[in-house]
Amino acid sequence: MANYRPVSNLPFLGKVIERAVAEQLQARLEEADHLDPFQSGFRPHHGTETALVALVDDLRRARDKGESCFLVLLDLSAAFDTIDHSILLDRLEGLGAGGTVIQWFRSFLLGRVQKVVVGDECSDPWALTCGVPQGSVLSPMLFNIYMQPLGEIIRRFGLGVHQYADDTQLYLSFKSEPVKAVKVLCECLEAVGGWMAANRLRLNPDKTEVLFLGDRRRAGVEDSLVLNGVTVPLKDQVRSLGVILDSQLSMEAQVKSVSRAAVYQLHLVRRLRPYLPADCLARVVHALVISRLDYCNALYVGLPLKVTRKLQLIQNAAARLVTGSGRRDHITPVLKDLHWLPVRFRAQFKVLVLTFKALNGLGPVYLKERLHPHHSARTLRSSAEGLLAVPSLREAKLQGTRQRAFLGSGAHPVERPSSRCQSDK
Repeated sequence: MANYRPVSNLPFLGKVIERAVAEQLQARLEEADHLDPFQSGFRPHHGTETALVALVDDLRRARDKGESCFLVLLDLSAAFDTIDHSILLDRLEGLGAGGTVIQWFRSFLLGRVQKVVVGDECSDPWALTCGVPQGSVLSPMLFNIYMQPLGEIIRRFGLGVHQYADDTQLYLSFKSEPVKAVKVLCECLEAVGGWMAANRLRLNPDKTEVLFLGDRRRAGVEDSLVLNGVTVPLKDQVRSLGVILDSQLSMEAQVKSVSRAAVYQLHLVRRLRPYLPADCLARVVHALVISRLDYCNALYVGLPLKVTRKLQLIQNAAARLVTGSGRRDHITPVLKDLHWLPVRFRAQFKVLVLTFKALNGLGPVYLKERLHPHHSARTLRSSAEGLLAVPSLREAKLQGTRQRAFLGSGAHPVERPSSRCQSDK
């Protein structure tokens, strides 16, 4: 059995107590800024989409400068089940926990047992000496605390990093000297492997993936790298947090994958249509089809119409299914009746929402740092309208990926949205 994930049997009263502790712990972590700023897992106003928007934006900026990039996706085996209790308690004490607080966390972690049930047979209890219970609201927060030093180790080598729980993406951009870049990358991964070994975490080098962005032949990069003694081939595309990234950041593979899955779900819903009332049908379509089109659609801003057209055709088919419209009926009135924005405008709206949230403390700091307010040389009435700086003429003329970067997408002069955006979302 290669992968065994135990099911934690947690009492109801314990969950209530853990929820109360989690609220206080989360407030303390955010107030004191104890977590890594680029950790997006299990944190308010953070998510996979914000992490991917920042990651892809960094990669696109590097490519616009003529730099090549290595993107490495690290894989951890049973990360939650291998956490060392003594190390975690030391980290909590380092955050200021002491007295009855550290005693409570010690009682929460220690003294747990597990059993194996096969059919009607049950094994004897086995004491757990490591790990946090999966299914507990506290476990993800404790895992973030446990992983906090990793980001600083990676940045020490000049690499960028974004984390979502145990998914770690590190990247290195370079314009010349590929041999030196590979050496730095290998040294960084050796340090990461050493830190994980010292912290009882298991890095799986066989499932580690490397994506190279750029021209391998021109950059003088070989087809594989030797990382920690394991030969890792460079891939043309990788899947990160559910999104397929290719070496050109064209998003074509991602759109194709989403289209295939959405068409399959749409076919299943069409077979259920005779048995569902109109309101239930609309909810099912939203849950199974539209949600797939909307996931991380901020990355679709600026893509050629020939790429997003596949998604638009699926949305059109979903709208016709919900309303019962014919294939020859014009789709614009149908979308208006449903209050559905077309795919291209849904992506732009998502970027505006992310921008608004970042500016108003409802988003990650790493997105807010990419936005710069507009400063006029003269005192104008527009100075108080919350305008954002427009990219320079040189940046605006860049062709290729700059127009699809987060800064280029959201940096047009836009008025501050209504405060109702928070409640509407």
